[in-house]
Amino acid sequence: MNHVSETILLAIGTFLALLGAAFAHDSLFAAHMWVLFFVLLISTIVMLRRISFAPAGQASNLSVKSEYFDEVIKYGAIATVFWGVVGFLVGVVVALQLAFPDLNIEPWFNFGRMRPLHTSAVIFAFGGNALIATSFYVVQRTSRARLFGGDLAWFVFWGYQLFIVMAATGYLLGITQAREYAEPEWYVDVWLTIVWVAYLAVFLGTILVRKEPHIYVANWFYLAFIVTIAMLHVVNNLAVPVSFLGFKSYSAFSGVQDALTQWWYGHNAVGFFLTAGFLGMMYYFIPKQVNRPVYSYRLSIIHFWALIFMYIWAGPHHLHYTALPDWAQTLGMVFSVMLWMPSWGGMINGLMTLSGAWDKIRTDPIVRMMVMAVAFYGMATFEGPMMSIKAVNSLSHYTDWTIGHVHSGALGWNGLITFGAMYYLVPKLWKRERLYSVRMVNWHFWLATLGIVVYAAVMWVAGVQQGLMWREYDDQGFLVYSFAETVAAMFPYYVLRAVGGGLFLAGALIMAFNITMTILGYQRREAPIGGALAPALQPAE
Repeated sequence: MNHVSETILLAIGTFLALLGAAFAHDSLFAAHMWVLFFVLLISTIVMLRRISFAPAGQASNLSVKSEYFDEVIKYGAIATVFWGVVGFLVGVVVALQLAFPDLNIEPWFNFGRMRPLHTSAVIFAFGGNALIATSFYVVQRTSRARLFGGDLAWFVFWGYQLFIVMAATGYLLGITQAREYAEPEWYVDVWLTIVWVAYLAVFLGTILVRKEPHIYVANWFYLAFIVTIAMLHVVNNLAVPVSFLGFKSYSAFSGVQDALTQWWYGHNAVGFFLTAGFLGMMYYFIPKQVNRPVYSYRLSIIHFWALIFMYIWAGPHHLHYTALPDWAQTLGMVFSVMLWMPSWGGMINGLMTLSGAWDKIRTDPIVRMMVMAVAFYGMATFEGPMMSIKAVNSLSHYTDWTIGHVHSGALGWNGLITFGAMYYLVPKLWKRERLYSVRMVNWHFWLATLGIVVYAAVMWVAGVQQGLMWREYDDQGFLVYSFAETVAAMFPYYVLRAVGGGLFLAGALIMAFNITMTILGYQRREAPIGGALAPALQPAE
C-alpha cells in the first residue's frame, strides 16, 4: 500500500465520517463522528504532503527496502512513551479526584468517565503500543525476515492510534456500552477488530516466511496474546446496534451470563494482554540486555503451555458470593491457585537467565529495571491466586486491596519491563551509541520503584481496613460503621496513593526526556553507575 492509496482510503473515510456526523440522529454520536472527521482530515493532509511525484526511475530508487522494517517500530516506541505519560497523568488526576471530590468537573471530567479513560490509556494505549512495537521488532530478528504484508504494518499502527483516540473521546463524551469495563461502542469495536486481524496477518505472515527454522519462544507468547485477545474481544463485545446512524447498542448477553462473559474477558485480558504478551518481551529483552541465553528453554515451553491452558479458566474467581453457580466459582478458584505454579516457573526462568551476570544489576540500571519487573511479576502472581481463595476473597473483594494488587502488577511488572524494553530499543532503532543519560535511567528506576511500593502498600492497608470495617458488628448485630464512615476513613490513604502515582509519573517524565534527547542524537557525559571513573594508569618508574 503506497502513500497515494493510503491517502485515497483516508479521504474516503473522512467523507464517510462527515456523512455520519451530518445525518446522525443522536447528538452524542454526531459529536463523536465530528471527532473522527477532524482526525481523518488532518491525517489526509499529512499523507498528501508525503506523496512523492518524482519520475518512476527516481521513485524506484527511493523505495529500496532495508533488511528489516523498523520505521513503524520507531513510531511505536514514540507512541508508547507518549501514551504512557498521558495514561499516568490521568491516573494521578483520578487518584486526586477520589481524595478531593471537588476536582470532579462535570460532565466530561468526572471520575466515572476519567477512570475508564485512565485504564484504557495505560493498558491499551501504553501497553498495546509497547506490545505491537516490540513484537514487530522481535519477530523480525528471530525470524530473520522482513515484516510480512509490506505497508500493512503502517495500517496496524495508525489504525490502532485511531482506535485509541475514538475510545478515549468516547469515554469522555459518555459513549460506552455501560458495562463492567465501559467498553467503547459497537463501531469502535468493529474498527479494532479489523485492525487486530491485520496485526495477526502481519505477525503470523512474518513467522510463515521466516528464514530461521526455529520459532523462538517469545514469538509463541506474542502469538498466543494476539489470537486470544481477538477471540476475547469478539465474544465479549457481541452486540446488536439499535441503528446504523446511532451509537446505542445492546449486549448479546444479560444477567449472570453477561457478568461471567465480562470476567472471562477481563481476567484473560490480564492473562494474555498483560501477561503473555509481556512475557514475550521478557524472553527476548532480558537475554539480550544481559547477553546470556535463556536459563532453561525446556522450562519456557512448559511455562507457555501450562500458562495458556490454565489462565482461560480463572475468570470466575471475580464473581465469588454472587449469583454465579457455586461450582463455577470453585472452578475459577482452583484454576487460579494452580496458575501460581507456571507463573513462578516463568519468573524463575527470567531471573535465572542472569546466571553468570548478576553483577550487571549493580552496574546496569536497565537490567535492574527488568529484574525488578520480574520480581513484581512473581509477587503479583502469588497474591492473585491467594486472593482468589474464597475465605480471603470474602475480606478483599470490592476493597482497595484489589486496587493495590492490580497496580503492583500493572506498574511493577508491565510498566518496568516496558521501560526496560524501550531503553534497549531506542538506541538501536536510531543507531545511537548509547542513551542520552544512563544516570537518568537510574533515577527513573528508583522513582518508579518507590512510587509502586508506596501505592501498593497504602492500598493493601486501606483494603484490609475497609474489609474489616464493612464486616464489624456490634453486640446487637447491627453494623458498627456506615458506608460513608468507611469512605471518610480512606482519605489519608487516597492522598498517599496520589503521591505514589506522582512519583511513578515523575519517573516516566524523566524517561520521556531521556528518550527524546537520545532520538535527537545528544549524549551526556557522565560517570558509570556503580562508582566513579577509574583513575588513569600511571607509567612505571
